[in-house]
Amino acid sequence: MTDLIQWPEAAKVGRVIPKERLYAEASAGGVLKQRFVDEVQRVRWAFKLGEESLRLAPGETVTEIQVFVVDLKGSNLDNSVLASIDRAIPSQIIFELRRGDGPGTQQAITAAYKRAGGRTKGTDYFRTGWIGSDQPRIPLPAALDMDGLYSQLLGRLLPHPIRPLEELWDALHRMERIRGLTREIAGVEKKLRTEPQLNRKIELRRQIKERTAVLTELTDPVPSTKE
Repeated sequence: MTDLIQWPEAAKVGRVIPKERLYAEASAGGVLKQRFVDEVQRVRWAFKLGEESLRLAPGETVTEIQVFVVDLKGSNLDNSVLASIDRAIPSQIIFELRRGDGPGTQQAITAAYKRAGGRTKGTDYFRTGWIGSDQPRIPLPAALDMDGLYSQLLGRLLPHPIRPLEELWDALHRMERIRGLTREIAGVEKKLRTEPQLNRKIELRRQIKERTAVLTELTDPVPSTKE
């Protein structure tokens, strides 16, 4: 579980963005518009993190980070809704999702890696678990510039922590390899369960063992000296 961030008051915006504007700017089709209607109560531009509000120098790729709060009608939100908002807003975005009312309100933080110019990397959204809104928030991570702050904020969402001295882009590539290997292992295990021939079973078990060893290396928070 990842703690919620205490966003600085100096960066507060607090402006509701009409859903119609967001899906119009994202050129959303009928299916996506319906998801906005069915799943989203409202979208708030909550904070704008940048040089003016944080006194933090712009980075090479990140000059501002927006924090959007998305109030949900139900319990879940399809990532296509988030991707459409990312397409409509050129700067990097950290989303806070909110579900429920009153003391039972829960929040989650999610974001996709976004290149300079506003393009997300595929449709990969990293997300925390649901966190009670009454839980204390932690301070904004320390950083030297906006690139560093973005790396810290997005890095906290990854399913496996960024390794010492590992750049964000390298960590994201490692997450892709982990995801791919996990799918491969599941596929081979499925074949193993239905394979009748003994020699083929032995080969499939060997493949699983090899892939699992690589997966263990990739998920180790401290890489071995063999890498």
